[in-house]
Amino acid sequence: MRKMIKGANIGLAALSENVGSVVMSLGWSSPTGEGDADVSVLLLDGNGKVRGDADFCFYNNPVVGNGSVQLLGKTPTSDGDEDRISFDLDAVPAEVEQIVVAASRYGGARFGDLDDLRLTLADGSGDSLVQFSVEDAGAVSACVFGELYRRDGAWKFRAVGQGYASGLAGLATDFGVDIDDDAEAEAEAVVGAVVGAGAEPGKEPDGPRGGLVDEPDGQAGSPAAVPAPRAPEPAPTAPAGIVRTPSEEPKPRARTRTARKKVTLPRTEKKTLAENDSWRTARLFPLSALKNDRERETRATSVLLSVMTQVPEFGRRLTAGFGAPAGRMETFTEVSLPHGDSPRRPDGVIRVERAGKLWTALVETKTNGNALKPDQVQAYMDIAARRGYEAVITLSNDVALDGTPLVDVRIDGRRKHKVALWHLSWAEVAHQAQMLIRHEGVGNASHAWLLRELLHYLQHEHSGCHGFQNMGAAWVPVRKAIDDETLSQGDPRATEVIESWERLVRQVCLGLGGELGHKVLPVQRAKRGTDPRARRATLADQLCSQGRLHSELRIEGTPGILAITADLRTRKLRTSIEVPTAEGGYPLSRAKRLIRQLAAAPADLHIETLVEGGTGPRGTLERLRPEPADILPKDGAEISGFRLSLFKGMGNGRGNAETGFIRSVDEAVDRFHTHVIAHLETRGTRRPAAEPAEAR
Repeated sequence: MRKMIKGANIGLAALSENVGSVVMSLGWSSPTGEGDADVSVLLLDGNGKVRGDADFCFYNNPVVGNGSVQLLGKTPTSDGDEDRISFDLDAVPAEVEQIVVAASRYGGARFGDLDDLRLTLADGSGDSLVQFSVEDAGAVSACVFGELYRRDGAWKFRAVGQGYASGLAGLATDFGVDIDDDAEAEAEAVVGAVVGAGAEPGKEPDGPRGGLVDEPDGQAGSPAAVPAPRAPEPAPTAPAGIVRTPSEEPKPRARTRTARKKVTLPRTEKKTLAENDSWRTARLFPLSALKNDRERETRATSVLLSVMTQVPEFGRRLTAGFGAPAGRMETFTEVSLPHGDSPRRPDGVIRVERAGKLWTALVETKTNGNALKPDQVQAYMDIAARRGYEAVITLSNDVALDGTPLVDVRIDGRRKHKVALWHLSWAEVAHQAQMLIRHEGVGNASHAWLLRELLHYLQHEHSGCHGFQNMGAAWVPVRKAIDDETLSQGDPRATEVIESWERLVRQVCLGLGGELGHKVLPVQRAKRGTDPRARRATLADQLCSQGRLHSELRIEGTPGILAITADLRTRKLRTSIEVPTAEGGYPLSRAKRLIRQLAAAPADLHIETLVEGGTGPRGTLERLRPEPADILPKDGAEISGFRLSLFKGMGNGRGNAETGFIRSVDEAVDRFHTHVIAHLETRGTRRPAAEPAEAR
């Protein structure tokens, strides 16, 4: 992987042969783990301007350039999370000469408050090509990380690292995007959260603007020539609230959204016409005839692949992260492919055609908790390499972890064609279906109905597609060793439990995020850049010494971090959140305000006062309701916040039965969010993005 410095540029063809489709990742961290930013992409013509507002890609307009550029959203990594963008460079419109990738902060936040600002570019097989770290971002609310541009018919990359003190508005108008606030619908459609980004209309960005000049022989590691900043443009003369880029002749406005409504399904279904509860609704995908694992695998694969082709939004959502282009998709099952003396039959094949080129992936499916077989996956990797296919996708109930592959495969370094190995959990499939039909919407009612049928199938007890359901063979021995105080540091069984716990937490995030329609991500408090295996080994040592499993979840739109602690010694699960107090007001008024917010919370909710350097009084909600003053420190110490906690008995079994540990964690998180977090007032949350009225 090539490390770049600010201003350096390099041709993509010099780095890899597989650069027709690339994925760019932007990442950052913050001391609190809560720092965030929004990614945006601008498609520019030969003049360094967008052709229209439709060339401005942001969180409320995630697909542009006829599908050649798509925001993939956030994904957890070994040291936090990052935003990914997919580029199908072969399908980028010919008029687009330059693609600028930027990010912006909202609510008055600045990039100088974030650490480890970085950009990574990977080819279609998933191999990282370049990495660029943005240093000294300073007090700016928008920053251009890098850009892709054409030169003599080939694509190149430049590391930019340029800040904009004028925020997202200054960046957008600099590249020709019209921002018009005189009509609410257009304001939301074009920028969404410009107001929240602290934009200052008419203020010049702090540095050279777009359209950097490329050195013909620029090399990675050597800065490219950067022209002097353009002369400041006069402030536009327009009605109040309107910011436009000056031009010789006015141009017609282009909107980033169409007026077509998207379809979402209601939370509650219509009253049934059945005479009694024994009547079952006819389903598109029946499950009663499933008798064995082979039948479950065959039907689950066919059901999923067929819905992917019939609902393009869903199919694209699942394949974009694997480097597939946006194009016409066809799927196949039970395909026979030659391999040695006997043919191999992968469970499925996905093919996407774009601009006359084919992207192909073989699919290997497992259900009911069955493990992937390394020899099968290895055979499909070999077949894909020989036939020039791009990927092999494994699909099972398990959840993949960074640095811990589910299947180890051998890669023949002598082959020029590289095949990417990707994994998808059934929980992720269900999550994406939930997000579309309950929150974001799809193109028509038929698509919504198909996704509902798919979701019913996946969640049915006979499908075998239930996500992570087993803590593994090491779970019971580790628990017994903790009871006997015989578990010593370095025991590999403790590491296995830590990996299972991490899989469970990621699945909890998927389930909760699908229900809420918000981003729910695990928080990694470990030092940034730590190797995943080394981090898990450290957590395993802590498990041996403390007997506890601990994780934190960041839920978009909530006032704090949701913490989950499983104490294997006491058999108790603790879910908690630390809520900061509002500034101003008397301490008793703060306490009463909190008690009022928790009027519908369980009586056994524990409330603990947080003061500088430690904790203060504590008590249950039942005791504090009549006497809120009992939670105040007797010495008059300044209150910084309150910690709210619920305790629950921990299941002992390794599986997902009624008495199992996995189900007890799911129920604890659901109860705490529903009865506690959902009633807390949020602070500093960003203004909701524009969306159809039916989307929530």
